[in-house]
Amino acid sequence: MPVNRSALLRRGIAAFAALPLLTLAACGYGSDSDKTDTAKVAAGAKKIDGLDSVKIGYFGNLTHATALVGNQKGFFQKELGATTAKYAVFNAGPSEIEALNSGSIDIGWIGPSPAINGYTKSNGTDLKIIGGSASGGVKLVVNPKKIKSLADVKGKKIATPQLGNTQDVAFLNWVADQGWKVDAQSGKGDVTVVRTDNKITPDAFKAGSIDGAWVPEPTASKLVAEGGKVLLDESTLWPDKKFVITNIIVSQKFLKEHPKVVEAVLKGSVETNKWINANPDAAKASANKQLAVDSGKALPDDVLNSAWSSIQFTDDPLASTLNTEAQHAVKAGLLTDPLLKNIYDLTLLNKVLKADGASTVSAAGLGSS
Repeated sequence: MPVNRSALLRRGIAAFAALPLLTLAACGYGSDSDKTDTAKVAAGAKKIDGLDSVKIGYFGNLTHATALVGNQKGFFQKELGATTAKYAVFNAGPSEIEALNSGSIDIGWIGPSPAINGYTKSNGTDLKIIGGSASGGVKLVVNPKKIKSLADVKGKKIATPQLGNTQDVAFLNWVADQGWKVDAQSGKGDVTVVRTDNKITPDAFKAGSIDGAWVPEPTASKLVAEGGKVLLDESTLWPDKKFVITNIIVSQKFLKEHPKVVEAVLKGSVETNKWINANPDAAKASANKQLAVDSGKALPDDVLNSAWSSIQFTDDPLASTLNTEAQHAVKAGLLTDPLLKNIYDLTLLNKVLKADGASTVSAAGLGSS
């Protein structure tokens, strides 16, 4: 029987609409705000395409360290010349997607689930994924007095950041792979899934109202600081231990009207990742310094060091893993097969990488590369 792709798309959108926007709710360490890059503009620098500014969004957490460091060290402003980099810091994916759609930001660092959601809900018209940023940084942390093995997770209360968010989908998929049953909507079943904002997850863990959590950094390391034990690092479940945790997205309208500005931001991102990987200790300190500026509070050293060690920074968007994550959501019953064709446009990123003598990256059949 032939598959009605249009009907599938309509059902997929309806399924998404019934959920909160898929989001990396790893946030809670930053706040919505508008900031201008304080990096000095080089003498004689010119505006790109005569554009006064470009508005860049990111979350205040370590999986967005490319944006944190690129801001703090001035890598983006250097590439933008006299076009001013302005920043908005978000606590969750839904607000960033709304800001992108409204034109309040032009480019953003964001997780895979809100990117999938934003693209699907707009019928593929609002955004494009234009680059990668980070892999990893997600762990299952448990109370070692209650859970001593993976089998012990059955019957326990495990927190995820939000219904249908990236970590929620990953945990539900892992639960299904164990042969256990959980109703995705209610979170009830062989394991009780407790959707908890990462801002309060450490307190809930400390109080004993949850037995563990499948969460991103730095929340995972905050739980460890409260006596938790890492039972599983999600990276061990993926080929080559790599999976997308942060992408770069752009408004399609802005991409069409200002490709040179987008290219400059991507060049700044590539330069930032290169510097991060060459100078991990300095980069870690730079990211934490920007976190302090954005949120008013830096991470303590034990949390910072533990969290940083589990994140890999990469220009590759790891496109094949985005598709796998979408299929995990389908398997969990959280969405109908989404149409992700053309969600990527890696043309400008690959241009930057070629010019830098680096290997190009693939869209895995999901767009231009």
